[in-house]
Amino acid sequence: MNRLLKGLRTVLYGFSVTAMSIMLAITFFSVVSRYVFSFTFDWAEELSRFLFVWSVFLGSALIMGENGHLAVEFLPNMLKGSVPGLVLEFIVKLCSYAFMLILLVNGYKMTTMMMFQTSPGLGVPMGIVYAVIPVSSVLMILYTLQDTVLFARRLLGRGDASAAKGA
Repeated sequence: MNRLLKGLRTVLYGFSVTAMSIMLAITFFSVVSRYVFSFTFDWAEELSRFLFVWSVFLGSALIMGENGHLAVEFLPNMLKGSVPGLVLEFIVKLCSYAFMLILLVNGYKMTTMMMFQTSPGLGVPMGIVYAVIPVSSVLMILYTLQDTVLFARRLLGRGDASAAKGA
């Protein structure tokens, strides 16, 4: 599973760099064409927006895989290594799973509903744009599952969690 998630992380990094580069190029050429040639591309702003949405959701999954989300760590640090600290960590994981499952189910519903509506500029089904919600939810669940396995190993005293995460 670690190898799969490492590969996914590489793909997500590559997508992020590519999407940001395309957004930058589209925005630059749109500004130049508008102010120099008095011509605009109908699809440019829409494609940039869609790429941005995909980058945000997939980037969120990527950061989840690195435990890099913003967190208030005063209480967890204070309780680190104690039974209440482990209980708190377990509750946080349960809340994360609940949120991601809600996001997955509702994202899937939204994606299927929006498949019949097309975007005005590009003419693509809006469900393709919304599909990033369930896709990123599945990725976040996978990364959280990996983190939960490491948590269980720590609880059972089976191996160094930091070494297993890097593998």
